[in-house]
Amino acid sequence: MKLDGVKKIAEQHGIKPGKLRKADLIRAIQQAEGNQPCYDTGQALNCAQGACSWRDDCE
Repeated sequence: MKLDGVKKIAEQHGIKPGKLRKADLIRAIQQAEGNQPCYDTGQALNCAQGACSWRDDCE
């Protein structure tokens, strides 16, 4: 997903994107959704968060 799309989702969760990098913004969204803020932290292979919206994009 492109940054503009991530920013729109962030705003829906009441998060002000400001100048956050894409990965930082996604982690903020994960936290707002009740998931561990682990996007792009190298934990994808050990992830047990099946309901996370970002699971398919995570590395």
